[in-house]
Amino acid sequence: MHVHPAPVQDPSVEWPVWVGDVPRPAAAFQPRAQVHKKVKAARGGGRDVVLSGPGGVGKSQLAASLARELRDQERADEAGVDVLVWVRATGIDQIISAYAEAAGRLHIPGVSPEDEEGAARLFLRWLAATGRRWLVVLDDIGDPTCVRDWWPDSGTGHGWVLATSRREDAQLSGQGRALIRIGLYTDPEARAYLKRRLADAGHAYLHDRAQAGEMAAELGHLPLALGHAAAYLINKRTSMADYLALLRDNGSQLGDLLPASADTESYGRPVTASLLLSLDAVEESDAGRLARPLLHLASLMDPLGHPAAAWTTPEALDHLRTARPPQRRWLLKHYPPVTEMEVHYALECLRTYALITQDAATAPLRMHALTARAVRETIPPGTLPTTARTAASAIRSLWPRHDHEKRELAALLRANVVHLDQLTRPALWQPAAHPCIYRVSHSLAEAGLYHQAIEYNVTTVRLSNSIHGPDHLDTLKARNNLANSYRDAGRVQDALDLGEQVLADYERILGPDHPAHTLQARGDLALCYSAAGRVQDSLDLRERVLADFERILGPDHPNTLTARHNLANSYSDAGRVQDALDLGEQVLAAYERILGPDHPNTLTARHNLALFYSDAGRVQDALDLGEQVLAAYERILDPDHPNTLKARNNLANFYSDAGRVQHALDLGERVLADYERILGPDHPNTLTARHNLALFYRDAGRVQDALDLGEQVLADYERILDPDHPNTLKARNNLALFYGAAGRVQDALDLRERVLADYERILGPDHPDTLKVRNNLARAREAATAVQQPDTATPSTTPDRQPPSETPK
Repeated sequence: MHVHPAPVQDPSVEWPVWVGDVPRPAAAFQPRAQVHKKVKAARGGGRDVVLSGPGGVGKSQLAASLARELRDQERADEAGVDVLVWVRATGIDQIISAYAEAAGRLHIPGVSPEDEEGAARLFLRWLAATGRRWLVVLDDIGDPTCVRDWWPDSGTGHGWVLATSRREDAQLSGQGRALIRIGLYTDPEARAYLKRRLADAGHAYLHDRAQAGEMAAELGHLPLALGHAAAYLINKRTSMADYLALLRDNGSQLGDLLPASADTESYGRPVTASLLLSLDAVEESDAGRLARPLLHLASLMDPLGHPAAAWTTPEALDHLRTARPPQRRWLLKHYPPVTEMEVHYALECLRTYALITQDAATAPLRMHALTARAVRETIPPGTLPTTARTAASAIRSLWPRHDHEKRELAALLRANVVHLDQLTRPALWQPAAHPCIYRVSHSLAEAGLYHQAIEYNVTTVRLSNSIHGPDHLDTLKARNNLANSYRDAGRVQDALDLGEQVLADYERILGPDHPAHTLQARGDLALCYSAAGRVQDSLDLRERVLADFERILGPDHPNTLTARHNLANSYSDAGRVQDALDLGEQVLAAYERILGPDHPNTLTARHNLALFYSDAGRVQDALDLGEQVLAAYERILDPDHPNTLKARNNLANFYSDAGRVQHALDLGERVLADYERILGPDHPNTLTARHNLALFYRDAGRVQDALDLGEQVLADYERILDPDHPNTLKARNNLALFYGAAGRVQDALDLRERVLADYERILGPDHPDTLKVRNNLARAREAATAVQQPDTATPSTTPDRQPPSETPK
């Protein structure tokens, strides 16, 4: 049982609290009396409600009507609500942002503007404990699994969750929720809609009672189709009789565009006919003649939304210039430039006829999936590849230089690239892969979505191999990206095997000195060697890579800086502390001069320099720089970004080195919980955090906790990495320290003898870690033959080295 006491509220809260914009009432809204009755019954029984149905049936408008009904009631006794949150639930980011805003408006203790997710979780706890009445509307849930952890707890009876979704997954109806399916209008509802819609617009004379039933039947009683038809009547002042004649005349021609076999959503041919008639009307009012080519572009995008700014990029404007009908000067065709104003006007026309929707000026553009499919089938034969690649170029031009600068935009662009590729394949792959294909891979890695990156890169390898063949540069690039994704996700051996194959293929096809591919692949292989614990192999290869980059690209090229940075890491791994420190300071100065102080590679260089200070025994320098680095990561990236977690983990190590035991322990426990939540319990970085936490337990005198966790860590390393991996050796060495601290002298002695043999065999007899282990063994033998003494040797911790990405993407 989890008890969440309600926090004391700040007296400055202004009630009621509304977050998000409840959609305005739809024209001629039909209340759906039967559905309304089911919803009220479910709510009366204490159940959350999910309105489910295909696109275009009016789920969101019905939810908005229910929300307004509760919102506008006077807040007295059991009526009304004190808190109402309306959030578009198509993505987790939108939910978190809305919840965080609500937490801020409620002045919940502990809310920080820099930690949106933390604020959102505090809001969820507040909802579960408060005695205030509340309503949370999760509109248009796209993926139920993503919403699962963000579904408010309404078990106290003071709140209610109302959701809408096109899906009917079992997850949506679980945990006592009522799934209510929303279907087509009934015939009376469809007739009532047409009558009221025309009357409210001031054109009641266009309504014909006898023909309204025919029109509703012809349009399949679908609210979306009826909306298109009514808008057409109003804008064109067309009678129902004339509209039916047009609809029926075009029926035989449009039947080929959407046959029954393609009608997977059971909308039927009539709605397609209604759509195309509206498009004809739009083109009549669009003086710039851009409506149809804009629709062709937008129909290839994700139905859940795409940035409106895509269609005013230089790439889109240039395409639209030749895609619209030309003007004629004498006998010559003339293609005048397209202006942004013309694009905005054409989009406004499309919104007027409900062919696209946009909730606000800065909100994404959306096109109903059925509408998009119907439009795609009108794209002239032979022009689809050009249209698709134009859309891809427009997307790529909007991509932020670094994803952390605009995380929501980057997520939106990734979704649209994947959707575009699926719809138009192989258009984005011929004659060569469009750059946005690989930009998605880089974006996933930058966001720390390692497992999603593996899935995506496996797909790109398969597609490129089937389209281009195994030796094409696109295929090699896709395989290299996959190797890097394996490494990021901790699948070290898979990364190493694939990386060696890729490098051999690059050298065979492009030669040994190609800077954009062969040298990069060689540098990536060195990273794999390092991750696999092959320290000398990594060092040798990195020295060669740096020499090659300096010779071919020059000393200040970004790739040369990356190679120099990685070589400093290899020096540190090999125990060459002063070489690592000297080169690390040189690299940081170069990054700050060339890339600026807040560039991600500069932050990484500063982070690793703190580690080099620690290796050199400059404890306070390491601590000061570590705190500076963590603050910068939290400000520039994200509190949960993998690099931020590494900085927090290493700062805990620096606290330990400085003797600030409780600080190290508190931060170490937080880091481990974050890693397990974000990367999973078996990720190598999670193992490192667990390993270090065991050391912090020992420093704090919690010997049994250290011993229990140390045994778990060693078993995990041996299972996930390798019995001879350097991190496994360190875990085995530290477990021996824990045995000694627990008074198990013989166990400590036996394990230390094994550890020393392993270190001498793998790292060599003169490696600093080998010398440390030999010293500990000598002291343990003395303790075993004389009086048992506490082991005061400094335990070996496992620092998180984080070289900047060398992946050509």
